[in-house]
Amino acid sequence: MAQRWKQAPPGSNWGEFGPDDQRGRMNLVTPEKVLQGIAEVKEGRTFCLSLPLDVPGGRVMNPRRMAPQRFSVVRDGKSQGQQGFCWSYAGEDPELTDVVNDDVVLMSLQYSTQWDSLAHVGSLFDADGDGTPEQVFYNGFRGAEHIRAGSEDALATQEYARFPGPQADALGIERLAEHGVQGRGVLIDLEHHVGRTRHAVGYDQLMRILEADAIEIEPGDMVCIHTGFGDTLLSMNRQPDVELLHKTGSGLDGWDSRLLNWIVDSRLACLLADNPAVELVVPKLQTPTPMRRPRLPLHEHCLFKNGIHLGELWYLTELATWLRSNGRSRFLLTAPPLRLPGAVGSPATPIATV
Repeated sequence: MAQRWKQAPPGSNWGEFGPDDQRGRMNLVTPEKVLQGIAEVKEGRTFCLSLPLDVPGGRVMNPRRMAPQRFSVVRDGKSQGQQGFCWSYAGEDPELTDVVNDDVVLMSLQYSTQWDSLAHVGSLFDADGDGTPEQVFYNGFRGAEHIRAGSEDALATQEYARFPGPQADALGIERLAEHGVQGRGVLIDLEHHVGRTRHAVGYDQLMRILEADAIEIEPGDMVCIHTGFGDTLLSMNRQPDVELLHKTGSGLDGWDSRLLNWIVDSRLACLLADNPAVELVVPKLQTPTPMRRPRLPLHEHCLFKNGIHLGELWYLTELATWLRSNGRSRFLLTAPPLRLPGAVGSPATPIATV
């Protein structure tokens, strides 16, 4: 099909994989990259890279995201269990011995360890070249046409179950799931070099860390950033101390243009971190004169401009410790999202195999 934009954002790679592409840089995770990941398996040991699905706990970290709430499946108009007993087929036929449990969960898909789809963040950008910015996402897919918002009433009341959510007819998380997320992971251990302090890591410092740890990022690698934030959060046992967390853990400096250029030029497939946003979220940027800009520049650069999926709130500390003690940085990463059509994000239970 013909491309759906007359002008692309500066610093973007729209059309790199064709005008209709919905997978972005994950196209670089080829069968050869999968084999490279498999070749990193030496011990057969696995690491779970997800937090429990009910962590952080509550809504204090993000009031717009709801922790999991589980309910019993209703059978024949009654709740599944009676007085603590599981549902039994013996109620239908006394000769049957099966007892059964089923449950339902209601939660924000990006509450805990998560994937961001390319429909998660777009931008107000004049893709038509007519002087009027539109809501646009990666490869020129449009808000209200290809990616529709949920009910405004839901945002006002936060009664999520009563209202429809956003619908991504393009760029939804199922596109990532259909591709399959398995290949070579590479871990960059920021915590080892800067500790668990609030610190924005820019291009120069990142290059020094890569050199010190003899890490080379190659096209199609899935890059994991370890800051220790996820481990600190897990230690709070679902009672997050926001003030302490605000001081904990580093992140990439989304305002460093050389770092953003490196992310693209390295041809990494995706960026994953154990902190809440991969980039370190900073207060509103102060400039001498007002200027239009994103709130989350790395999100805009990756998701909107270059089709680079992001993963957040992963749990990387145990893997980072093992890799360092064994003089390694690479591993087989398997991290599929839910194949949930139209969703803009997904929980994940990634596994590293070393």
